[in-house]
Amino acid sequence: MLMRFDPFRETDRWADQALAALAGLPGRVGSMPLDAYRHGDELTIYVDLPGVDPGSIELTVEKNVLTVAAERRGLEEEDGEVLVNERPTGKFTRQLFLGEGLDTSKVEASYDKGVLRVLIPVAEQAKPRKVQIATGESKGSTPIEAGSRETAPTGS
Repeated sequence: MLMRFDPFRETDRWADQALAALAGLPGRVGSMPLDAYRHGDELTIYVDLPGVDPGSIELTVEKNVLTVAAERRGLEEEDGEVLVNERPTGKFTRQLFLGEGLDTSKVEASYDKGVLRVLIPVAEQAKPRKVQIATGESKGSTPIEAGSRETAPTGS
């Protein structure tokens, strides 16, 4: 479905945290947090993008990589003095490495109340299916569906 561990992403995260701590700034880590769930034959991904203009969101799929890019602009007060500035602004990008069993040609997305929702269906060839098993040596034998509880007659 979704690759759970990307060693390069973890390295980037650690570097961001270390540089932010050295500079005394909040890190960019968590600037695009997400949740992913499988519901039946669909993968659903929720990406938090509060305060992002929907027109700045770009969603692309190339092979098995889903990329979400967005921009959050800061609110500037002309006559005021900045006392605290912790909300991250700028361009953000997040890449997800998708498994082979997803149909990336049918990706759908919607944005509501600061949350981007991405739906990716499971590919037909990756869905579970029953396989019929033929029994007996003659051509006239009856196939039994896999998972069936039929048993062969026993001699008594």
